[in-house]
Amino acid sequence: MLAGLLEESARRPAFGIVVPHAGYIYSGKVAGSVYSRIDLPSRAIVLCPNHTGLGAPLSIMSSGAWQTPLGRLQIDSEMCEALMSADPMLENDYLAHQMEHGLEVQLPFLQHIVGTNLRFVPITVGTSGWNDLEQLGQAVGQTIQQIDPSTLIIASSDMNHYESDAVTRVKDAKAIDRVLNRDARGLYDTVRRERISMCGYGPTTVMLIATNLLGATRAELVRYATSAGVSGDFDRVVGYAGIIVT
Repeated sequence: MLAGLLEESARRPAFGIVVPHAGYIYSGKVAGSVYSRIDLPSRAIVLCPNHTGLGAPLSIMSSGAWQTPLGRLQIDSEMCEALMSADPMLENDYLAHQMEHGLEVQLPFLQHIVGTNLRFVPITVGTSGWNDLEQLGQAVGQTIQQIDPSTLIIASSDMNHYESDAVTRVKDAKAIDRVLNRDARGLYDTVRRERISMCGYGPTTVMLIATNLLGATRAELVRYATSAGVSGDFDRVVGYAGIIVT
């Protein structure tokens, strides 16, 4: 199935990406468009929202492996330990990950392209406090600089939820504009002010802070869609954006 979501495209290195995490039938082509265009390194930090409310506000798993239909994928313990040292708010906690889909739907893409040699850092972001997000973003950027500058930062996020297609496209454009300007604080403020139900604005904020620290200069919207394109329901949709930060 994943092969059908990927495209033939020139690949390039990236500091970070924004990819959706709905069912593949809805958002898989948006995510696939992003993964088709980047050189995937052997290390990735995957940030996702905490949809369940379980576990610590900032939860990381520092050891072990995750099982997907494509096999086991090993957690990057070295990177996890360094991140926990850099940001004391990160707690080694499996509970937040146990029922969370926002991160796990990204892993098969990584496995399909890179294989099981890839190591990843799983982080759920269950806090909306600016200071916590800023601290985590700085810790991510600094840790990548110290350990492996090629590491990819993945922000797993859907966009606005359960309003009409017309309203969702207007709201999403405002949030996407801030991401394309690599404006972490602007995204944070816009989502809250405009009541945009972008579930992963925290992970995306963290990614922008970290990639700016790493030297990013450009962000590109690769693909945008709403669930109406599959469901045919234009009254109650979810938006999906695929963005590459280089």
